[in-house]
Amino acid sequence: MAKYQDYAPELLSQVFDHRLQQDDIRRVLDSLSSRDREMFLDKISETFEKFTALLEVSNRLADSLSLDVLFSRLVSLTTEALHADRGTIFLNDTGTSELFSRMAMGEGTREIRFPNRAGIAGNVFSNNQSLIIPDAYADPRFNQDIDRKTGYRTRNILTAPIKNKFGTPIGVIQILNKLEGNFSEGDLSMLEAMGSQASAALIKAQLYEEVERSRKEEREMFEVTRAISTEIHLQPLITRIMQTASAILGADRSTLFLNDPKTSELWAMVAQGVESRQIRFPNHLGIAGHVFTTGQTVNIPDAYADPRFNPEVDRKTGYRTDTILCMPVLNKKGDVIGVIQSLNKKDGPFTPKDEGRIQAFSAQAAIAIENARLFENVLNMKNYNESILESMSSGLITLDEEGKVEKCNRRAVEILGMDANALLGHSPETAFTGSNAWVAETVCHTATTRKPELVMDTELTAADNRTVSVNLTALPLINDKDAIIGTLIAFDDITGEKRLKGTLARYMTKEVAEQLMEAGESELGGQMKPVTIFFSDIRSFTTISESLGAQETVSMLNDYFTDMVDIIFEYNGILDKYIGDAIMAVFGAPFPTERDADNAVTAAVRMMRALHAFNRQRLEIGKQTLDIGIGLNTAEVVVGNIGSEKRMDYTVIGDGVNLASRLEGANKVYGSNILISEFTLAELHNGYTIREADLIRVKGKTRPVAIHEILDFHTPATFSNMDEVLDAFARGLALYRAGDWNKALPLFQKALAANPNDRMSQLYVQRCEHFLKNPPQDKWDGVWIMTSK
Repeated sequence: MAKYQDYAPELLSQVFDHRLQQDDIRRVLDSLSSRDREMFLDKISETFEKFTALLEVSNRLADSLSLDVLFSRLVSLTTEALHADRGTIFLNDTGTSELFSRMAMGEGTREIRFPNRAGIAGNVFSNNQSLIIPDAYADPRFNQDIDRKTGYRTRNILTAPIKNKFGTPIGVIQILNKLEGNFSEGDLSMLEAMGSQASAALIKAQLYEEVERSRKEEREMFEVTRAISTEIHLQPLITRIMQTASAILGADRSTLFLNDPKTSELWAMVAQGVESRQIRFPNHLGIAGHVFTTGQTVNIPDAYADPRFNPEVDRKTGYRTDTILCMPVLNKKGDVIGVIQSLNKKDGPFTPKDEGRIQAFSAQAAIAIENARLFENVLNMKNYNESILESMSSGLITLDEEGKVEKCNRRAVEILGMDANALLGHSPETAFTGSNAWVAETVCHTATTRKPELVMDTELTAADNRTVSVNLTALPLINDKDAIIGTLIAFDDITGEKRLKGTLARYMTKEVAEQLMEAGESELGGQMKPVTIFFSDIRSFTTISESLGAQETVSMLNDYFTDMVDIIFEYNGILDKYIGDAIMAVFGAPFPTERDADNAVTAAVRMMRALHAFNRQRLEIGKQTLDIGIGLNTAEVVVGNIGSEKRMDYTVIGDGVNLASRLEGANKVYGSNILISEFTLAELHNGYTIREADLIRVKGKTRPVAIHEILDFHTPATFSNMDEVLDAFARGLALYRAGDWNKALPLFQKALAANPNDRMSQLYVQRCEHFLKNPPQDKWDGVWIMTSK
């Protein structure tokens, strides 16, 4: 009798090729023993079952391009065909080198991922070899924690690679728990066949999903770009960027940190209730600071394992940070302007694909941020300019390129006495008619010549019939392409108090002028007031002016007077007048204070220091230097407007003025630069370096006055051994006053030896020598009589 193994292979082949008829099959079966006949029928049944399963795979997987659907169907087919409890399909993600699978979770699906070399599935994929594991817990590659977490008990495992037509693995099929017994080689063969059969459909669906994902991302990026490009306000834009970044990455939350270059800080807007607050920190601290300073992306799968992460923030907020993706935001120049930081991706760590997505988004966000900042700067500048426009004391009107009034400030409305609506949108020819037509003519001339026009002290008739004295300036507004884009008209009201204030400001500080204006005209009348009078004069000015010539002399004086008068104003002095090259100033008018004498002395010291700097600059360009003398005296004098009805000056008169003038001239005698009277010395509160110069009696006066030299402006280079000189000089002066010239002389000689340039010591050496040879006829009182002014 024939054996099963003699007929099985050929008979099975003929059966499936339909070359064997039913009678032939019956005849073959009759020739077999009952045992072989049963085995042959089982084999035919098994083969038909396998063939049916493979056909079912082809049919069930051919009509869908959804991976979720294919995963579900293939798991169902394989577990049913192999009589197993459950199964899982894993596909390889070539972009991340991970195996991923999806499982139903409620109404959605959950994706799990792990490295494509991890676990049993990773072993099968990386080695491209199937596995039959009869006892899962006995295999070291099996992760028992999964069973403990799920409560499921895995007994045996059948795992096979899913290969493409070239034999390269693209994924893994894993079947768990054979319902009866263990998995066999036949089961493995069936699983491998089903995997191969499903391979093409899975590849096609995976590619389709990638294409659809790319299209979706492109659509999303387009919508995002369009959305953020339409937002021009920075704070709403920041909020939109943070929301979009979270949506793109599937992150729990995102934060945009922008750099503040003025403070070197990163700042961000953080929601707080219905409002938001700003947080700031140095732009080199933390993970965000590291990304900003290095310009490198940081992808942290475990925040608490990274030393750069500060867990204190989580402890304060109660938030748990697991994963972090932090990326620099670059502008079009490639400069880092900020950082986008996303936290806690919902389905695992952030991937390189996420990095690519957020990088593309951040490039678009950077453009929107720069645009919003530019808009914000323009808006701030507009508000700033309009605030300046409104705050100016001059009336300002701007015309657009069509010659229509575009802006006018509040002051212009007040000067012209008309409503703003009567100006806005109108041409100058319409707004300024009749006696005011000269305004329109001036504007027209400016537009034609492209040059500024200035009309001084001209009358303007306001809408309420007031006559206003104004200075008018018309300026053409020209853009960077040298095209006229409008005209600016400025009105300065110079009537009444403003005219007086402008006059006062020429010889006193703005603050003093304002006080004088508030006090009224009574302060301008003659009053006796204690003041400190200041005189200064340039030495050898006639010789200097002759050598310089007229034009150079005027230029030099303008520079000199500008520096000196600014110092006088700085210490609350008022400029009384220029007398040729001399300056007369007053400290304490129109409002005396306890600091007037100190202010005058300090101003004199500052002027000498400024003169040294002035001379250094002239020496550097090869020009002649200057020397000056300054005299100060404190006295009660008459202060007020003095002159004729047509022309008056605010000045001071009295003996105290004459003494200050004499002291200025006395500097020539004593070789000094600053001399003050005993009356000024008595009013000083600050400490100064002072030496008594002499006791003098000026021409026309009987009472002698002690005069003193101020030396604070000197340096060791300009006055050597000052302490030694002053000590010897003071002792010598006491003996000189007592008439002991014999003992005084060596002390003055000692002072002169310590500083050979000290002309005052030299003067007293000469006096002592004179009196030793020619003793005075009258009783000596130590007073020197000045015979010249």
